[in-house]
Amino acid sequence: MLEKSLNVKSDVVIYDLEDSVPPSPADKDGARRRLKQFLQRADLPEPSRVAVRINDLSTPFFAEDVAEILASSAIQTLVLPKIHSAQDLHHVSRALVTTSLERKSPLKIIPSIESARALWNIGSIASWESEYSVARSGIVSALLFAAEDYCADTSILRSRSRRELLYTRSQIVIAARAFGLEAIDMVCVNYKDLDYLREECEDGRALGFTGKQAIHPTQVDVIQSTFVPTSHEILRAAKIVHAMKAAHASQQGAVGLEGEMIDAPMIKQAEQTLRIAAAAGLEIPTVTTD
Repeated sequence: MLEKSLNVKSDVVIYDLEDSVPPSPADKDGARRRLKQFLQRADLPEPSRVAVRINDLSTPFFAEDVAEILASSAIQTLVLPKIHSAQDLHHVSRALVTTSLERKSPLKIIPSIESARALWNIGSIASWESEYSVARSGIVSALLFAAEDYCADTSILRSRSRRELLYTRSQIVIAARAFGLEAIDMVCVNYKDLDYLREECEDGRALGFTGKQAIHPTQVDVIQSTFVPTSHEILRAAKIVHAMKAAHASQQGAVGLEGEMIDAPMIKQAEQTLRIAAAAGLEIPTVTTD
């Protein structure tokens, strides 16, 4: 599986030491040792694409994961499972300062939201700042939703409609946006049903998520193609920006466009759409006045 990761085209590859590894000490030690050796390779993905999910801080494996794995400069992102509060992040921060190296750029920390307590404390998790130097202890860069763990903790029964998770997912997005973080949506467990995956991606993007976890390489293309603006959205955004520039030149604060009244909030949305499209390398049409 480690070898296969070299050919995956996802934005980030997460090497998992937690749920994908059996819970025995021998299995955990073996997985950690193999990953440490693998991370020394010269043909790894770019460091910005490499993340590791370590065992949670309540386990006896947490300290060794931090000491052994985070010594690698190839890792720029750390996924932390079962973060329930800001206090948990302080605990992790102290471990990072004690055992990991100082980096040229801060380690990105992604707390995994997977319990009722985590959702209750979502604001303090999203706004967390370390009491130590960020060069040693890292910064929170995103919130990740682990739906299966969350449902197990809350007794929520997950369905194909996702209705029962609407409140939780919306809260995660709002907290992430409030503090300038990315919001990563839940895994689609129906990994062979790509039509349903697309539906779930469209739903997540509409809620404000900026990305989605994949559990199989076949999911990557669908996720990447869905979490970017459509050609229709890009064209509309370009028209809005063009129309508003003309309106402002005429000292107008709003303008009608194709039956809609366009004003300042809508131009902010349009500009964001164009920024995302440009970052994704999508074509942005030139709009002219007829």
